[in-house]
Amino acid sequence: MNYGSSDHLNAIFAASAVVLCAGHAMARPIQSPEALESVSLNQLSVEGTRGATVGYLTKKTRTGTRTDTPLIDVPQAVTVVTQQQIRDQGFQSISEAIRYVPGAIPSQGEGNRDEVVIRGQRSNADFFVDGVRDDVQYFRDLYNVQRIEILKGPNAMIFGRGGGGGIINRVLKEADGIPTRELTLQGGQYWNKRVAMDVGDKIGDGAAFRFNGMFEDSDTYRNFVDIRRYGINPTMSFLIGPATTLKLAYEYFHDDRITDRGIPSQFGRPYRYRENTSTYFGNPFESYSRVDAHIATALLDHTFESGVTMRNTLRFADYTKFYQNVFPGGAVNSSGTSFNLSAYNTEGHRRNYFSQNDFNYRFSTGPLKHTLLAGVELGYQDGTSFRESGLFTNRTGSLAISPFGSVSRAPVTFRNNRTSDANSAYGLGLAALYLQDQIEIGEHVQIIAGFRYDRFDFSARNRTTGIVQSRIDDLISPRAGLVLKPMENLALYGSYSVSHLPSAGDQFSTLSQGLALAEPEKFVNSEVGVKYDVTPTLQVTGALFNLDRTNQRLADPNNPGFFILSGQTNTQGAEIGANGYVADWWQIAGGYAFTDARIANNLSTTVRTGNTVGLVPLNTFTLWNKFDLTSELSVGVGFINQTHTYASSDNAVRLPGFSRFDLGIFYRVSDTVRAQVNIENLLDRKYIATANGNNNITPGAPRLIRFQVVANF
Repeated sequence: MNYGSSDHLNAIFAASAVVLCAGHAMARPIQSPEALESVSLNQLSVEGTRGATVGYLTKKTRTGTRTDTPLIDVPQAVTVVTQQQIRDQGFQSISEAIRYVPGAIPSQGEGNRDEVVIRGQRSNADFFVDGVRDDVQYFRDLYNVQRIEILKGPNAMIFGRGGGGGIINRVLKEADGIPTRELTLQGGQYWNKRVAMDVGDKIGDGAAFRFNGMFEDSDTYRNFVDIRRYGINPTMSFLIGPATTLKLAYEYFHDDRITDRGIPSQFGRPYRYRENTSTYFGNPFESYSRVDAHIATALLDHTFESGVTMRNTLRFADYTKFYQNVFPGGAVNSSGTSFNLSAYNTEGHRRNYFSQNDFNYRFSTGPLKHTLLAGVELGYQDGTSFRESGLFTNRTGSLAISPFGSVSRAPVTFRNNRTSDANSAYGLGLAALYLQDQIEIGEHVQIIAGFRYDRFDFSARNRTTGIVQSRIDDLISPRAGLVLKPMENLALYGSYSVSHLPSAGDQFSTLSQGLALAEPEKFVNSEVGVKYDVTPTLQVTGALFNLDRTNQRLADPNNPGFFILSGQTNTQGAEIGANGYVADWWQIAGGYAFTDARIANNLSTTVRTGNTVGLVPLNTFTLWNKFDLTSELSVGVGFINQTHTYASSDNAVRLPGFSRFDLGIFYRVSDTVRAQVNIENLLDRKYIATANGNNNITPGAPRLIRFQVVANF
């Protein structure tokens, strides 16, 4: 089948439009069982997580506006990594999947969590699932993901606090009534072993189910580091009435691995990284991370006779996380004879309760067409955080060992330092109101304007001292955008958006007296761009932006524990992206990003004004190509290039730039079986992948070969 032809793609998009329109037609009575079955399947597929996507191209999403909007009409840079791209590249983690996204850089995350840098802003909390916050620190898997959406720039109007550089939203597979029976087996170097299942179908006329499951038990290219994880995600959808659908989902996910903080530095560069690609620095026998996540979701869609559509999302999530590190705490000395180890652990438990309520209404006032969004979000998050510092046999928190004997078995005792280690119980109440109007003025002009009000009520009790600190922030986050469409397939846009991060930070687990007095940080983004559908199968985008971050905290030298809010960063840049079919036999995904992220006002005595923000390369270029050589055989070729970065914003350790080629070979054995081989870092180059500070530097993987068989039955 020719998936690249315009006629075929237009037919698919037309079918998607019919499905979407069917959702608005549900208020009409259904006359026959045959009609009920047809409408049921269409209704269950409204917005279809599989709809409006072909190959590496997604044309429509509701995530950027909370309304069903073509991506060409969203006035901000958005990159979508589709399920086919994820599968073709053979990746199984967020960090790997965003490698081909312009302007998004993975961070090490202390070897225990997803962390990303977008437009110079580093965060481990700006992760969402189907638009609902998923902010706990852990490594997410892609076994149940339909696509990954990366929205760049401040997004508080849609998502609330944080998201200063952008957010990452996973759209999960759902029970949509489409028959699915798929088994995926994966194996490869370093005892990579993985199995995943995706099974779904309709149940009668008004219900559907789907089940996704995964198990993996693998070693890695890093010595001693292994991964054991599994997850299940059953979902069901019900057509309650001709205008109402209910979707239920539950996920249990477990991840157990050895934490790896990488290698230290020496003389301002990674310590002999070409020789230490696999070398573990620290104590792997005392370094591990475990997480258990239970996530339950109920989604109710209803269309009133007035034409107002309501979407109510209820989510409860329970996370238990423990991680422990014995890791490089300092650089290798000048004589090359020793470096220092440090150690600590952290145990946390968090429960999230969220209720999102969106109301959409389409109407006209004279020549103006409106898509109005009004919503309320309520939430409560509570939990505990407990940290222990490690003490070695010398009764200090630091131990000098030789880099030539970098694996330590020295005993470590962990205890809570009552003056510096967290021992906190916390609660966060959230209440938000938001209003947005998308206005069409004729065929060529669109305006989007809105604001969000958030009340952020946070309280934390120090369980050691019994002292309670609290803070309430009332935050206003506006957004405005203008889209000019001289042609239906060409959009020029400009946008302005604001976001805030309360003083408790990304993870808000503790609150000191100084933080309780500190005002929230502020992010202001101005952006202009262009989106062009070169053909119905290929979209090219470009953006220029300026992002200012202010109110960053500087330690007050005259009042220890308190802050001066004069720290600032500025990020200016340009991004170009391309996704889709260049020809019937050639797909692409990737782009170029120029990102100049600078310290605009110094953050400490070592982080100086003018420094480059850590982990932000000035230039990145990525391009994944898939060539269909025959109806059975395809080849994928990927290229990643980025210029040098710094391990942190003090610019003391320089990480070299690198280039990497990836390869994929795909063969359709039969109508139901597909086999593939993925080779990461084809030329076996030595490079630095990422870091978490000056002495926790992760070498990139050597040449890695993975095999995968996908069977549909």
